[in-house]
Amino acid sequence: MPKYALKVEYIGTNYAGSQKQPNQKTIQSELESALCTLTGGCSDNSSNIPKSIKTIFSGRTDAGVHSRGQVVHFVTEEPIVASKFLNSLNGLLPKDISVSEIFEVSDDFHAQKSGRYRRYHYRIVNRQQRSVWDGHSLLVRKELDIERMNKALSYLIGEHDFTSFKSAQATDPASVCVMYKAQCTKSGDEIKIEIVANRFLYNMVRTIVGTLLLIEKNNLEPVVMKHILDAKDRTKAGPTVSPDGLTLMEVGYIPYCN
Repeated sequence: MPKYALKVEYIGTNYAGSQKQPNQKTIQSELESALCTLTGGCSDNSSNIPKSIKTIFSGRTDAGVHSRGQVVHFVTEEPIVASKFLNSLNGLLPKDISVSEIFEVSDDFHAQKSGRYRRYHYRIVNRQQRSVWDGHSLLVRKELDIERMNKALSYLIGEHDFTSFKSAQATDPASVCVMYKAQCTKSGDEIKIEIVANRFLYNMVRTIVGTLLLIEKNNLEPVVMKHILDAKDRTKAGPTVSPDGLTLMEVGYIPYCN
């Protein structure tokens, strides 16, 4: 059967995350509903009972987290005409979910397992007062020092056990990740934190950002980030900040090159 991949964008504010959950509105449930409607579902040849198309996401995003580059694969009974299908699919999806690309992939492609890296951005607005134009960001009133923040982030580069930045609710026992990039940039009063790794733990990016802000709030030395990383103890790290500033930007399927 033909296999296709989608590049999916969404504003996660009104959803209980990307992964389908009972009695919850999720990105996956909305996408699968639209795909099923568009294709007429897949029929079980033995019973002729319709069944939903199953989608596989590149990874899970938490409630409230956004995406510009989530990758999803699915299979169909019959080939589809990509351009026509894309227009129809976007016509069925809610306004806060869209599909920017669709392409046929090989049988061995897997949206999650074939992924080599994930790129996230976290957006902070650093000023005294909020604005209605801030969009999806975290307002931080204390003036932040980009040089100090970049120094703190530099201790995370490489292969490490990231237990200190892993939610206590995480069910996956694996805690080792390879961090390829962790960097802050500033434009006006907007700060963008870019983090790229081969994989991410539950709440990892939001906890790293919370730890950065903890270091800044208390004027601690940037090397405190290394001490927290080495401790492998979630209680040593900062709080898990709001998901609203976090966006999955890209999933890469070739080795990462900065």
